[in-house]
Amino acid sequence: MLSSLAQHVPKLKYLVNSNSTTILTAAGVVGTVGTAVLASRATFKAADILAQKTKKLEEDLKFPDTEVPPFSKTEKVQMVWHQYIPAAGTGVLTITCIIAAHRISSGKIAALAAAAGISERALQEYKEKVLEKVGPKQEEKIRDEIAQDHVNTNPPAQSQIIVTGGDVLCYDDLTGRYFHSNVEKIKHAENNVNYSILQDDYCSLSYFFDEIGLKPTTYSDMVGWNVNTKMEVRFSATMTEDSRPCMVMSYVVAPEVDYDKIWCQG
Repeated sequence: MLSSLAQHVPKLKYLVNSNSTTILTAAGVVGTVGTAVLASRATFKAADILAQKTKKLEEDLKFPDTEVPPFSKTEKVQMVWHQYIPAAGTGVLTITCIIAAHRISSGKIAALAAAAGISERALQEYKEKVLEKVGPKQEEKIRDEIAQDHVNTNPPAQSQIIVTGGDVLCYDDLTGRYFHSNVEKIKHAENNVNYSILQDDYCSLSYFFDEIGLKPTTYSDMVGWNVNTKMEVRFSATMTEDSRPCMVMSYVVAPEVDYDKIWCQG
């Protein structure tokens, strides 16, 4: 029996570690509700204790018509504080779970951000090496073919096309969204982003999306460009399955995580 349980210990540890944030968050939610319930019960019990103490004092008085003076705050605390021990203990555990979940989440986000940064740098190096080996024209041809593949695998539906102003069907290669716009409007937004970088040292992808009429996403809030990188949009001409011209919009330098943390290059 014990040997059988021992075999499952590694699996249990893995499940707990991989779902630690969820477990701690759930514990925090349960703890919050439990603290409220226990505090409510303690309040009713405390009120009952104070009422019984008052009644006993009234019974012990030699003169029944004499009014019993109210208890001071210190006296009340001394009589009922122990009733709140369960609620206080649960509250402390709840706070501990919430803080632990936040720390674990922050650690995971930091690790993912670091991994994303490494992947972005590796991809950029790969692109530069491809450009060096095959030349600009062949690299552009390869890029256009990849853009066409993306349009083919994710064809536009009329309900999916976002109306942002413009007469050209466009496709954002980063978020996979179709919208109507034109080169002039997108280039104007690009200039605004780079101007914002000059003024504030960085700019988010969400700002660019807002400039061209697309709604920001959770991802676009997390990435952007700074003074060490310049935003540059490039276009690939493709055709949809129903023979409509489609302009695929991509980025020469992909937006980076931690874009608002400026690292001085020296």
